Amino acid sequence: MRLFIGIDLPKPTKERLDQLVTRFRPLAPLKWSPANNLHITTKFIGEWPEDRLEQLIMKVKSVPTPDRVEIAVRGLGWFPNPHRPRVFWAGVSATPSLYELARSTDRACAELGTAPEDRPYSPHLTLARIKDPVPLQALRQAIADLESVEFGAFTAPSHKLYLSKPGPSGSIYTPLAEFPLPA
Repeated sequence: MRLFIGIDLPKPTKERLDQLVTRFRPLAPLKWSPANNLHITTKFIGEWPEDRLEQLIMKVKSVPTPDRVEIAVRGLGWFPNPHRPRVFWAGVSATPSLYELARSTDRACAELGTAPEDRPYSPHLTLARIKDPVPLQALRQAIADLESVEFGAFTAPSHKLYLSKPGPSGSIYTPLAEFPLPA
């Protein structure tokens, strides 16, 4: 089973991002993310044996909860850079507690044998993936014409363990466990 841990977005933030993607979709032939799939990953686990699922849940449950995780979704950008982009993203600004949560979760999962992260944590929301070079001028202009790139702010109530399965129009994410965070 393919797993990751992440923070779900509140409905108003998802709706704003869905409106943005709906507006941008006709401007560039990218692999656009469905709004229901938008989340902030705190730990990508990858393949995990089903018979060890409970062990993983108990380990993540034992991760110390940081202070409140305050998140603002704002800004748009490109990974790895705007000249040869592979991912179009919405930015995530957060209190240090989000970074602490990601580090602690990474350490806990590494104790069970997952690969520890080798890059600094960079929270974001993947709005689209770019497989092959495509014209992006119309999309870039639409981004420049936006009145605001503020999509919502919230206190994360929890983080969740998700199962990722392929579906007919992209991955389907199913929550398997929820871990509360301080309010």
